[in-house]
Amino acid sequence: MIPDLEIPLLRTFVAVNETGSITSAGRQVGRTQPAVTHQMHRLEKALGKPLFEGDRRHLTLTREGEMLLGYARTLLGLNDEIRERFQAPDIAGHVRLGVPDLYAAFLLPAVLGRFSRAYPQIEIELRCSRSVHLHAALQRDEIDVAVMTQQPEFGSATVVREEPLIWVAARDYPAGVSEPLPLALLPSGSIYRQRALDALGHVGRSWTITAVSDSIAGLQAAVYAGLAVSIFPLCALNQHVRRLGRADGLPDLPAMNIVLQRSPSGIEPAAEHLAQYIEAELSNSAHL
Repeated sequence: MIPDLEIPLLRTFVAVNETGSITSAGRQVGRTQPAVTHQMHRLEKALGKPLFEGDRRHLTLTREGEMLLGYARTLLGLNDEIRERFQAPDIAGHVRLGVPDLYAAFLLPAVLGRFSRAYPQIEIELRCSRSVHLHAALQRDEIDVAVMTQQPEFGSATVVREEPLIWVAARDYPAGVSEPLPLALLPSGSIYRQRALDALGHVGRSWTITAVSDSIAGLQAAVYAGLAVSIFPLCALNQHVRRLGRADGLPDLPAMNIVLQRSPSGIEPAAEHLAQYIEAELSNSAHL
């Protein structure tokens, strides 16, 4: 019979997978290299299956290791959620959180769900808008905390995640033969839009804008219908689209920084708890 699995073993197992080496995993979980090796041997012995293959510097998961990884992350998530819930101070309040709808749909649902379960007495009011509008709302004290795409005029803000940008199209869209390239983009002033046009201009690829939308839903509609190609953050990649790249005649795109900023007039403890929670969660999820 397989014994109950220990949380520290699973945490180290996930760290080894994320870093790809015993040494790097040890630094991440605060253990020596021999201790990490011993933990992985114990885990493999408990399960009766090999979990890794390759040498110590370039480990990859076996089929059994890949199967375990999903369960391990789920168990660690539940374990951490229980700890957060029972460690959470008895705090209540109302927080006005601003976030672009794209991040609200693809980055924050699980984060906000866990936060709400850990802090059930904190009420979150969500405001979705483009980053430039959210920054202005912060200055007017209309929201307490904002998660935004970094832009030069934002000034001091905490970078919580570096998100790759990718080209996407409908799964059956022949992007390589389209000239000029039809684009679905955010309105003028969007840094996403500017990055897309700058990249195309750098390689001399002709383009035309066939759809403009303030929301991710509008861009998705144009892409899903096969009307245009668009630029999404990697977190928004799903089964309805395919990722395009150099083979399709499209240039690489620079990553974007996602930042968190607080109201300059100060925020209440409930809002500060949410801000710190989002910072930690998004920073950690960037390595998964």
